[in-house]
Amino acid sequence: MLSQIKSKKTISWLLMTIATASMLAVPSLVSADCGSDGHYIVGYYPSWKRAAMQNLSWNKLTHLQLAFGIPKSDGSFSFEGDWFTPQVVQQAHDNKVRVTLSIGGWTGSNLFSTIMKSDSAKSTMTSSIVDYIRKNGLDGVDIDWEYPGRLGNDCNVFDPQNDTPNFEKYLRDLRGALDKEFGTDPTTRKLISLAVRVTPFDGPNGPLDDVSGIAESVDFASVMAFDINGAWSDTTGPNAPFEYIPGKGLSYSFKQAIDQWLAAKWPADKLVAGTAFYGRAVETTQDMSKDTGNMYVAKKSGVPHGDKDDAYWYDTCARTNSLSGVWQYANLRGQGLLTSPTQAGGEWIRTFDEKSQTPWLFNPSTSYFISYDDPQSLKHKAEYARNKGLKGMMTWSLNGDYQDELLDALNTIGPLCHLDGTTSSAPPNKNPTQPSNPSGGGSSSPAPQQPPTTAPPAQGGTCTVSGQMTCSSGKDSNGKDTTFKVCSNGSWISMPCGSGTGCYQSGDNQIYCGAQTK
Repeated sequence: MLSQIKSKKTISWLLMTIATASMLAVPSLVSADCGSDGHYIVGYYPSWKRAAMQNLSWNKLTHLQLAFGIPKSDGSFSFEGDWFTPQVVQQAHDNKVRVTLSIGGWTGSNLFSTIMKSDSAKSTMTSSIVDYIRKNGLDGVDIDWEYPGRLGNDCNVFDPQNDTPNFEKYLRDLRGALDKEFGTDPTTRKLISLAVRVTPFDGPNGPLDDVSGIAESVDFASVMAFDINGAWSDTTGPNAPFEYIPGKGLSYSFKQAIDQWLAAKWPADKLVAGTAFYGRAVETTQDMSKDTGNMYVAKKSGVPHGDKDDAYWYDTCARTNSLSGVWQYANLRGQGLLTSPTQAGGEWIRTFDEKSQTPWLFNPSTSYFISYDDPQSLKHKAEYARNKGLKGMMTWSLNGDYQDELLDALNTIGPLCHLDGTTSSAPPNKNPTQPSNPSGGGSSSPAPQQPPTTAPPAQGGTCTVSGQMTCSSGKDSNGKDTTFKVCSNGSWISMPCGSGTGCYQSGDNQIYCGAQTK
């Protein structure tokens, strides 16, 4: 899913690497406990969206989670953001923000179950995590296994009987290894966080009613309370409802997720509520403008084109190219679908659904429906999280915001807990003239922009591993690969990347086309 450049590094990237090499062994700053008064604002930083992450409002964050380290079968992992990690860590620490590396993700979770059954692979994963934290001066690790005991991506291996107990044991061992290496004093202790689904960890009979044993080894877990309704659903519905309506859409929501985790004995002060800085589009079969009180109607199959950054994404499991239908909030605002947080532009009609406490847009000309979150819906969620005593709020992902409108809404949960143990309230939005994070985004289980089928495929050569992918020849003026190959029925199929993009690779099947330059 993520990648390293396979082609020659440019001179500028080499110079940057040399210039930042001295920071690789910089230890993390003093990390202290803020107690019950301080809250967390956790933001994911997708490595493939680095270009849209240059103007972060650091004073409105407490934790930055770099995404994603991709596990290998032996328990080691690779991260395509190695080249800029030292710079990000230094900048974050200068602003009293903790930085961790998130390992896994939607397409990076396929090997977790197998790794957890192998003593050698678990040992290698732990030593790799310890080494990466030490080398880069990180404040800990985030593990995003989607999901223990339950199928996530179609390529994932899962074991309902053993995944969760194996994971609990691994986290306990990882906690011990980190404490042994870095100590338990608040000034040196390293974090372990998790990204989790809307129900507690699964056992053989479904979600468990007691997950307190896992919580003992973990500093906090972020509940991914989004991607609930979408193109996969039978009808339209909210991407991230505050509360679901029985019999309407899937029976999951922000409120249900928090309540169920707390009922399963996960401590409130170790729970962070997840939100999405994006929405999803589907095409309906009827004019929703004639009944704006009904958010749930029949939809057409397939996925319509999302915002200006949407493209055809290659699914290595299904071996298909498809659109995501994702609309980042930044582009809802920047492309004029919303002229203000509460006012639709052009032919679009905005409705706020009081039952799910989320907004939605509809265009009568195209029959496109978009469900998303805005400042109003996020403030409602932050208020609920605060009243429940939760530790904070999380977002996938920071690059999807517009002029901090969403980040400011998350900050209403309360004072922030900084790296040095101090607390403060985030400053109000100064209404900058330019978006702080102009574009980017994706889903809770993100994949970077994958190669679009922009030209007829050309075949060449033989191969033996069906579905295997690799960057191939075809250099542009910057020395980047501009095509990739997929093994299909014994033959390599050559596919082009989009104009101005290059092919990046990490491992046998983890590739994408992007506009990165290094």
